[in-house]
Amino acid sequence: QVQLVESGGGSVTTGGSLRLSCVVSSTTSQHYSMAWFRQRAGEEREGVAISSSTGRTVDAASVKGRFTSSRDRYTNTLILQMNDLKPEDTAMYYCAAATYCWGFSEFGCDWISWGPGTQVTVSS
Repeated sequence: QVQLVESGGGSVTTGGSLRLSCVVSSTTSQHYSMAWFRQRAGEEREGVAISSSTGRTVDAASVKGRFTSSRDRYTNTLILQMNDLKPEDTAMYYCAAATYCWGFSEFGCDWISWGPGTQVTVSS
């Protein structure tokens, strides 16, 4: 069973930066696709950045150029570096793990495990 725990959320002003981390408990995490999702209050969850087991990454258009996702395979950690934050980035951020993807760029995967989330708040 894969367990995920996010950290690094907080409150910043417009233009600020935050670095989110997601620690993966499984020793076989290198075989999983991993992703960051976010959910704004009253809205559906949306994909932010996805990373395959082979190192391929895709960022959502809304964050491209501002957010960067990376994986540290030695520490089983997924990172989301968020720069130039905007109020519309305010959301609960989650990491997730999948064993199979049929639509990688669209975050179409069998998301088998989710972290509890970390809150990001950006004020103007």
